[in-house]
Amino acid sequence: MTTPDVRGLEQLERAVLDDTTSLATALRQCLMLAGYAHHAELRAWALKELEGYTITDELPPYRKVPAALEVAVDLNLPGQIIQSNTRRISPHQLPQHARDRGIGESAPIRQGVRELEALVAHGDRVLRLSPPGSAEYVLQMTQEQHRLGNEAADITSLHWDVSVASVEGVLDHIRTRLTQFVAEVRAAMPPGQQNPDPNQIGSAAQQALNITGGDNSTFHIVAPNAKADRGSTANANVNEPAPTTPQPWWHRTTVIWGAVAALAAVAGVIATVVVK
Repeated sequence: MTTPDVRGLEQLERAVLDDTTSLATALRQCLMLAGYAHHAELRAWALKELEGYTITDELPPYRKVPAALEVAVDLNLPGQIIQSNTRRISPHQLPQHARDRGIGESAPIRQGVRELEALVAHGDRVLRLSPPGSAEYVLQMTQEQHRLGNEAADITSLHWDVSVASVEGVLDHIRTRLTQFVAEVRAAMPPGQQNPDPNQIGSAAQQALNITGGDNSTFHIVAPNAKADRGSTANANVNEPAPTTPQPWWHRTTVIWGAVAALAAVAGVIATVVVK
């Protein structure tokens, strides 16, 4: 029996090579092509990129980007209204539980590509993403400051500061992988063949995306050209390992509390001047 042809390669090729065509559109075309090829793993990958990755999903390496950890600090003094002061912190300054979960200076990008494209188009330079459990960590950090006598200091936010350029890099990487997939399919097709067959699609998926097929197989994606130092997921298991003998975050020298003390001193001077 003749192997059926797989339709849609030409449309996918045009989409991935045209930067004005959204990546979401190209991925939908890849999804349809995978359907014609009866390639469940390729369909699953395209769908994950379209809909986003859940907390329990293993995140591809190219969706982990460098990001600074920041906290927002409110200083509440009698008769004063002071805006939040945002400061960068080290992972070692986090509560022990956060360090144990591997939260560090990198952030997971789990959103679907359409949402990512919208964020890039919005024009902001940075994005703020909160790690899982951030509300609990904020409460712990605030309570510890109050126990140490810094009752005026409230930690109001813990987040990653993510460059939009890093998000653009994620999108570009996905488009490049799709382009490589098309190129691998084309390379497998002999001259004169108009449409690929499922075997050629499966081979190209494995070569370009490291997506393997077969009964009960799982798909995984290896990105050898991705930025290797990216690493973090929202389930907090992919950052650098927690230090073996970490010091409590409140015992380390920090910029934050020096800044808080400075703000308190300035506020005290202002209050004195006003009273006089």
